[in-house]
Amino acid sequence: MQNNFRRNPIYITLFAVSFAFVEAAVVVYLRDLYYPQGFHFPLKMLIDRNLIIELIREFTTIVMMASVAGLAGRKFWERFGYFLIIFGVWDICFYVWLKAALGWPESPFTWDVLFLLPAPWLGPVLAPILVSATMIFIGVDITRRFAKGIEIRPRLIHWLGVLAGSALVLYSFMNDTAASLHEQMPQPYKWEFFLPGLALYLITYIHLIKQIKNKT
Repeated sequence: MQNNFRRNPIYITLFAVSFAFVEAAVVVYLRDLYYPQGFHFPLKMLIDRNLIIELIREFTTIVMMASVAGLAGRKFWERFGYFLIIFGVWDICFYVWLKAALGWPESPFTWDVLFLLPAPWLGPVLAPILVSATMIFIGVDITRRFAKGIEIRPRLIHWLGVLAGSALVLYSFMNDTAASLHEQMPQPYKWEFFLPGLALYLITYIHLIKQIKNKT
């Protein structure tokens, strides 16, 4: 069990970093196609078959990361921990590769289109990086505990905390439908929703860990 824990993080990190480059390369090609003068807001809407292809590509990206996490872990929550690590490393390295290739983003507060499913997600680059860093922290802790034989068993209160945090974070990304769907400039980002949502993730997980420690 310990040997798997030592090996698996190396393999999944290599996968995440490499896959991030593939993702960044696709974005470079799309920007050359749709934003030859440089990426900017308001957005240009994809109205051809490329939109369908892009939506499917994003969905299959999640499937690929979940599949690798499934191979790395033995039980659901361990696999979920590896998925969090893969997603977090992938997302952060995606921006690292874009910075190396395009010199973009100019700053952590540069706006980007973060995701398209089920509606476009918009926000400054710093926001998904903070989420990804949180995912890595929680994912590493989950897999480390599994390597020691400690299983994660969330209760109803933890599910409610995660759902509430997710609602706040997702609202901060998807609330500005005018900018995402009607080619308008985005409104100021709603940090007042994002930060409490992110805090809820951490508070919920810390509460879960305290319960596990009390039981053991």
